[in-house]
Amino acid sequence: MGVTTNDMFGAAEAGELATTGSYGEAPPGFRLPDATRLGLVRLQVADLERSLAFYQHTLGLRVVDRDATRATLAPQLGDRVLVELNERSGARPATRGGRLGLYHFAILLPDRPSLGRFVSHLAAIGARAGAGDHLVSEAFYLNDPDGLGIEVYADRPRPTWRRLGRELMIATDPVNVADVVAAGGDVPWAGMPDGTVIGHVHLHVGDIDRGSAFFSNTLGFDRITWRYPGALFLGAGGYHHHLGTNTWAGPGARNPQDDDARLLEWTIEVPAEDDVAAAARSLADAGYRVDGAPPNAIVTSDPWGTAIRIVATGAAPNDKRP
Repeated sequence: MGVTTNDMFGAAEAGELATTGSYGEAPPGFRLPDATRLGLVRLQVADLERSLAFYQHTLGLRVVDRDATRATLAPQLGDRVLVELNERSGARPATRGGRLGLYHFAILLPDRPSLGRFVSHLAAIGARAGAGDHLVSEAFYLNDPDGLGIEVYADRPRPTWRRLGRELMIATDPVNVADVVAAGGDVPWAGMPDGTVIGHVHLHVGDIDRGSAFFSNTLGFDRITWRYPGALFLGAGGYHHHLGTNTWAGPGARNPQDDDARLLEWTIEVPAEDDVAAAARSLADAGYRVDGAPPNAIVTSDPWGTAIRIVATGAAPNDKRP
Protein backbone atom coordinates (compact mmCIF):
# COMPACT_ATOMS: atom_id res chain seq x y z
CA MET A 1 0.00 0.00 0.00
CA GLY A 2 1.53 3.32 -1.03
CA VAL A 3 1.01 6.62 0.79
CA THR A 4 3.02 9.54 -0.56
CA THR A 5 4.65 12.30 1.42
CA ASN A 6 2.01 14.76 0.25
CA ASP A 7 -0.76 12.38 1.36
CA MET A 8 0.73 12.18 4.83
CA PHE A 9 2.55 15.36 5.66
CA GLY A 10 2.30 17.87 2.83
CA ALA A 11 5.56 18.88 1.15
CA ALA A 12 8.63 16.72 1.56
CA GLU A 13 10.37 19.46 3.53
CA ALA A 14 7.53 19.62 6.07
CA GLY A 15 8.19 19.10 9.73
CA GLU A 16 11.25 19.54 11.89
CA LEU A 17 14.46 17.58 12.22
CA ALA A 18 13.84 14.48 14.30
CA THR A 19 16.50 14.85 16.97
CA THR A 20 16.96 12.21 19.65
CA GLY A 21 14.04 12.21 22.06
CA SER A 22 11.93 14.62 20.00
CA TYR A 23 9.57 12.01 18.54
CA GLY A 24 7.67 8.88 19.46
CA GLU A 25 5.32 7.95 22.29
CA ALA A 26 6.77 5.79 25.07
CA PRO A 27 4.64 3.02 26.62
CA PRO A 28 3.20 3.70 30.07
CA GLY A 29 5.02 0.82 31.77
CA PHE A 30 7.78 -1.53 30.61
CA ARG A 31 9.87 -0.03 27.83
CA LEU A 32 12.33 -1.94 25.68
CA PRO A 33 15.90 -0.63 26.10
CA ASP A 34 17.57 1.60 23.52
CA ALA A 35 19.96 -1.19 22.44
CA THR A 36 17.10 -3.48 21.37
CA ARG A 37 17.51 -5.01 17.94
CA LEU A 38 15.97 -7.89 16.01
CA GLY A 39 17.43 -11.34 15.53
CA LEU A 40 16.53 -14.57 13.75
CA VAL A 41 13.31 -14.98 11.79
CA ARG A 42 12.01 -18.55 11.46
CA LEU A 43 9.96 -19.37 8.36
CA GLN A 44 7.95 -22.39 7.25
CA VAL A 45 8.32 -23.25 3.56
CA ALA A 46 6.99 -25.95 1.25
CA ASP A 47 10.23 -27.06 -0.40
CA LEU A 48 13.59 -26.50 1.28
CA GLU A 49 15.70 -26.96 -1.85
CA ARG A 50 13.56 -24.51 -3.83
CA SER A 51 13.76 -21.93 -1.05
CA LEU A 52 17.50 -22.34 -0.60
CA ALA A 53 18.04 -21.64 -4.29
CA PHE A 54 16.18 -18.33 -3.90
CA TYR A 55 17.72 -17.25 -0.60
CA GLN A 56 21.22 -17.97 -1.86
CA HIS A 57 21.06 -16.91 -5.52
CA THR A 58 18.58 -14.02 -5.39
CA LEU A 59 19.15 -12.65 -1.88
CA GLY A 60 22.82 -13.52 -1.55
CA LEU A 61 22.73 -15.33 1.79
CA ARG A 62 24.85 -18.39 2.57
CA VAL A 63 23.95 -21.63 4.30
CA VAL A 64 25.46 -21.95 7.77
CA ASP A 65 23.88 -25.25 8.78
CA ARG A 66 21.30 -27.61 7.33
CA ASP A 67 19.73 -31.03 7.53
CA ALA A 68 16.96 -32.68 5.53
CA THR A 69 14.21 -30.27 6.58
CA ARG A 70 15.91 -27.22 8.10
CA ALA A 71 18.58 -24.69 7.16
CA THR A 72 19.99 -21.50 8.64
CA LEU A 73 21.39 -18.65 6.58
CA ALA A 74 23.71 -15.71 7.23
CA PRO A 75 25.38 -12.95 5.17
CA GLN A 76 28.30 -13.99 2.97
CA LEU A 77 30.69 -12.50 5.52
CA GLY A 78 30.02 -12.72 9.23
CA ASP A 79 28.32 -15.43 11.24
CA ARG A 80 25.15 -13.63 12.35
CA VAL A 81 22.34 -16.01 11.38
CA LEU A 82 19.36 -14.08 9.99
CA VAL A 83 16.93 -16.66 8.62
CA GLU A 84 15.93 -20.21 9.49
CA LEU A 85 13.96 -22.18 6.89
CA ASN A 86 11.82 -25.10 8.04
CA GLU A 87 10.28 -27.40 5.46
CA ARG A 88 6.72 -28.60 5.71
CA SER A 89 6.21 -30.51 2.51
CA GLY A 90 3.25 -29.23 0.54
CA ALA A 91 2.70 -26.15 2.71
CA ARG A 92 0.17 -23.84 1.12
CA PRO A 93 1.64 -20.67 -0.38
CA ALA A 94 1.25 -17.35 1.37
CA THR A 95 -1.11 -14.78 -0.13
CA ARG A 96 -1.03 -11.00 0.12
CA GLY A 97 -4.65 -10.68 1.22
CA GLY A 98 -6.95 -12.46 3.59
CA ARG A 99 -4.40 -13.81 6.06
CA LEU A 100 -2.87 -12.44 9.24
CA GLY A 101 0.76 -12.85 10.24
CA LEU A 102 3.71 -11.95 8.05
CA TYR A 103 3.47 -9.02 5.64
CA HIS A 104 7.23 -8.98 5.18
CA PHE A 105 10.46 -9.31 7.09
CA ALA A 106 13.11 -6.75 6.27
CA ILE A 107 16.83 -7.25 5.68
CA LEU A 108 18.79 -4.09 6.45
CA LEU A 109 21.99 -3.56 4.46
CA PRO A 110 24.79 -1.55 6.09
CA ASP A 111 24.83 1.31 3.55
CA ARG A 112 23.38 2.73 0.33
CA PRO A 113 26.22 1.46 -1.92
CA SER A 114 25.39 -2.10 -0.80
CA LEU A 115 21.75 -1.49 -1.72
CA GLY A 116 22.80 -0.18 -5.13
CA ARG A 117 24.85 -3.29 -5.82
CA PHE A 118 21.93 -5.47 -4.74
CA VAL A 119 19.55 -3.68 -7.13
CA SER A 120 22.05 -4.10 -9.98
CA HIS A 121 22.20 -7.80 -9.14
CA LEU A 122 18.40 -8.10 -9.29
CA ALA A 123 18.42 -6.46 -12.72
CA ALA A 124 21.18 -8.77 -13.94
CA ILE A 125 19.27 -11.93 -13.00
CA GLY A 126 15.89 -10.59 -14.15
CA ALA A 127 14.29 -10.61 -10.69
CA ARG A 128 11.19 -8.46 -10.22
CA ALA A 129 10.97 -6.12 -7.24
CA GLY A 130 8.82 -3.29 -6.00
CA ALA A 131 10.30 -0.17 -4.43
CA GLY A 132 9.50 2.58 -1.95
CA ASP A 133 11.26 5.68 -0.66
CA HIS A 134 10.12 5.88 2.96
CA LEU A 135 11.93 9.15 3.80
CA VAL A 136 13.89 7.36 6.54
CA SER A 137 14.99 4.57 4.19
CA GLU A 138 14.98 3.28 0.61
CA ALA A 139 13.52 -0.17 0.12
CA PHE A 140 12.98 -2.90 -2.46
CA TYR A 141 10.40 -5.67 -2.12
CA LEU A 142 10.36 -9.28 -3.28
CA ASN A 143 8.41 -12.46 -2.60
CA ASP A 144 10.12 -15.78 -1.96
CA PRO A 145 8.93 -18.96 -3.78
CA ASP A 146 6.18 -19.45 -1.19
CA GLY A 147 4.91 -15.89 -1.49
CA LEU A 148 6.46 -14.74 1.80
CA GLY A 149 7.25 -11.03 1.67
CA ILE A 150 10.81 -9.75 1.94
CA GLU A 151 12.10 -6.18 2.06
CA VAL A 152 15.76 -5.32 1.43
CA TYR A 153 16.62 -1.76 2.41
CA ALA A 154 19.16 0.79 3.55
CA ASP A 155 18.54 3.55 6.06
CA ARG A 156 19.05 7.21 5.45
CA PRO A 157 21.27 8.87 8.09
CA ARG A 158 19.32 9.68 11.26
CA PRO A 159 20.18 13.41 11.11
CA THR A 160 18.06 13.62 7.92
CA TRP A 161 14.89 12.16 9.48
CA ARG A 162 12.04 14.59 10.12
CA ARG A 163 9.04 14.69 12.42
CA LEU A 164 5.67 16.37 12.61
CA GLY A 165 4.91 16.94 16.27
CA ARG A 166 5.82 13.70 18.07
CA GLU A 167 5.36 11.59 14.94
CA LEU A 168 8.26 10.51 12.73
CA MET A 169 7.57 11.14 9.05
CA ILE A 170 7.29 7.90 7.06
CA ALA A 171 5.71 7.65 3.61
CA THR A 172 6.03 5.66 0.38
CA ASP A 173 7.37 7.83 -2.42
CA PRO A 174 8.96 6.72 -5.72
CA VAL A 175 12.58 5.61 -5.46
CA ASN A 176 15.24 7.22 -7.63
CA VAL A 177 16.43 3.80 -8.76
CA ALA A 178 19.15 5.13 -11.05
CA ASP A 179 20.64 7.13 -8.18
CA VAL A 180 20.57 4.09 -5.88
CA VAL A 181 22.29 1.97 -8.53
CA ALA A 182 24.90 4.69 -9.10
CA ALA A 183 25.73 4.62 -5.37
CA GLY A 184 26.93 1.03 -5.86
CA GLY A 185 29.70 2.17 -8.20
CA ASP A 186 31.51 -0.42 -10.29
CA VAL A 187 31.82 -2.92 -7.45
CA PRO A 188 29.98 -6.15 -8.31
CA TRP A 189 27.45 -7.68 -5.94
CA ALA A 190 29.09 -10.42 -3.89
CA GLY A 191 26.15 -11.37 -1.70
CA MET A 192 24.84 -9.87 1.52
CA PRO A 193 27.77 -8.03 3.13
CA ASP A 194 29.05 -8.11 6.69
CA GLY A 195 26.89 -5.86 8.86
CA THR A 196 23.63 -7.03 7.28
CA VAL A 197 20.93 -7.55 9.93
CA ILE A 198 17.20 -8.07 10.29
CA GLY A 199 15.99 -4.47 10.46
CA HIS A 200 12.30 -4.96 11.11
CA VAL A 201 9.30 -7.24 10.82
CA HIS A 202 5.95 -6.10 9.43
CA LEU A 203 2.78 -7.99 10.35
CA HIS A 204 -0.83 -8.15 9.24
CA VAL A 205 -2.91 -7.80 12.42
CA GLY A 206 -6.62 -7.87 13.11
CA ASP A 207 -6.91 -4.52 14.89
CA ILE A 208 -4.50 -1.57 15.22
CA ASP A 209 -5.66 -0.54 18.71
CA ARG A 210 -5.37 -4.07 20.04
CA GLY A 211 -1.97 -4.35 18.39
CA SER A 212 -0.86 -1.10 20.00
CA ALA A 213 -2.00 -2.33 23.41
CA PHE A 214 0.05 -5.50 23.01
CA PHE A 215 3.16 -4.36 21.15
CA SER A 216 3.56 -1.01 22.92
CA ASN A 217 1.80 -1.09 26.29
CA THR A 218 2.80 -4.69 27.06
CA LEU A 219 5.82 -5.61 24.93
CA GLY A 220 7.41 -2.21 25.40
CA PHE A 221 7.96 -0.68 21.95
CA ASP A 222 7.55 3.07 21.46
CA ARG A 223 4.84 4.18 19.03
CA ILE A 224 6.72 6.00 16.26
CA THR A 225 4.32 6.69 13.36
CA TRP A 226 0.54 6.30 13.64
CA ARG A 227 -1.00 8.38 10.84
CA TYR A 228 -0.05 6.04 8.00
CA PRO A 229 -3.49 4.75 6.92
CA GLY A 230 -4.27 1.36 8.42
CA ALA A 231 -0.83 0.98 9.96
CA LEU A 232 1.22 1.61 13.08
CA PHE A 233 5.02 1.65 13.25
CA LEU A 234 6.85 0.91 16.51
CA GLY A 235 10.49 0.89 17.55
CA ALA A 236 13.02 1.12 20.35
CA GLY A 237 15.92 3.49 20.85
CA GLY A 238 14.46 6.01 18.40
CA TYR A 239 14.65 3.62 15.42
CA HIS A 240 12.04 4.35 12.73
CA HIS A 241 10.57 0.92 13.27
CA HIS A 242 11.53 -2.52 14.45
CA LEU A 243 7.91 -3.51 13.92
CA GLY A 244 5.21 -2.49 11.49
CA THR A 245 1.59 -3.54 11.89
CA ASN A 246 -1.28 -3.08 9.45
CA THR A 247 -4.88 -4.10 8.82
CA TRP A 248 -4.54 -4.25 5.03
CA ALA A 249 -5.43 -7.96 4.91
CA GLY A 250 -9.05 -6.93 5.48
CA PRO A 251 -11.70 -7.45 8.16
CA GLY A 252 -12.21 -11.13 7.31
CA ALA A 253 -8.53 -12.09 7.43
CA ARG A 254 -7.78 -15.39 9.16
CA ASN A 255 -4.89 -16.57 11.28
CA PRO A 256 -2.30 -18.67 9.42
CA GLN A 257 -2.80 -22.42 9.69
CA ASP A 258 -0.24 -25.08 10.62
CA ASP A 259 0.10 -26.18 6.99
CA ASP A 260 0.59 -22.67 5.56
CA ALA A 261 3.91 -21.20 4.47
CA ARG A 262 4.32 -18.59 7.20
CA LEU A 263 6.38 -16.80 9.79
CA LEU A 264 6.86 -19.21 12.68
CA GLU A 265 8.71 -16.87 15.04
CA TRP A 266 10.66 -13.61 15.15
CA THR A 267 13.26 -12.58 17.70
CA ILE A 268 13.77 -9.49 19.83
CA GLU A 269 17.29 -9.18 21.23
CA VAL A 270 17.75 -7.10 24.39
CA PRO A 271 21.07 -6.29 26.05
CA ALA A 272 20.60 -7.79 29.52
CA GLU A 273 18.98 -10.69 31.31
CA ASP A 274 17.12 -8.19 33.50
CA ASP A 275 15.41 -6.90 30.35
CA VAL A 276 14.15 -10.40 29.53
CA ALA A 277 12.82 -10.78 33.06
CA ALA A 278 11.10 -7.39 32.92
CA ALA A 279 9.47 -8.26 29.61
CA ALA A 280 8.27 -11.55 31.07
CA ARG A 281 6.68 -9.74 34.02
CA SER A 282 4.96 -7.23 31.76
CA LEU A 283 3.53 -9.98 29.56
CA ALA A 284 2.39 -12.09 32.51
CA ASP A 285 0.80 -9.09 34.25
CA ALA A 286 -1.22 -8.44 31.07
CA GLY A 287 -2.41 -12.03 30.99
CA TYR A 288 -0.23 -13.35 28.15
CA ARG A 289 1.35 -16.78 28.26
CA VAL A 290 5.12 -16.79 28.70
CA ASP A 291 7.15 -19.92 27.98
CA GLY A 292 10.80 -20.45 28.75
CA ALA A 293 12.79 -19.57 31.84
CA PRO A 294 14.07 -16.03 32.31
CA PRO A 295 16.74 -14.74 32.29
CA ASN A 296 17.87 -16.89 29.34
CA ALA A 297 15.00 -16.49 26.89
CA ILE A 298 11.23 -16.36 26.75
CA VAL A 299 8.66 -17.03 24.06
CA THR A 300 5.21 -15.49 23.84
CA SER A 301 2.65 -14.97 21.08
CA ASP A 302 0.86 -11.87 19.86
CA PRO A 303 -2.97 -11.76 19.90
CA TRP A 304 -3.03 -13.34 16.41
CA GLY A 305 -0.78 -16.26 17.22
CA THR A 306 2.63 -15.22 15.86
CA ALA A 307 5.40 -16.34 18.21
CA ILE A 308 7.98 -13.86 19.53
CA ARG A 309 11.22 -14.89 21.21
CA ILE A 310 12.98 -12.43 23.53
CA VAL A 311 16.64 -13.13 24.31
CA ALA A 312 19.49 -11.33 26.06
CA THR A 313 22.68 -10.69 24.07
CA GLY A 314 24.90 -8.68 26.39
CA ALA A 315 24.99 -5.68 23.99
CA ALA A 316 26.41 -2.50 25.43
CA PRO A 317 23.87 0.20 26.45
CA ASN A 318 25.25 2.58 23.78
CA ASP A 319 24.91 0.01 20.98
CA LYS A 320 23.57 1.95 17.97
CA ARG A 321 22.50 -1.01 15.83
CA PRO A 322 18.84 -1.11 14.72
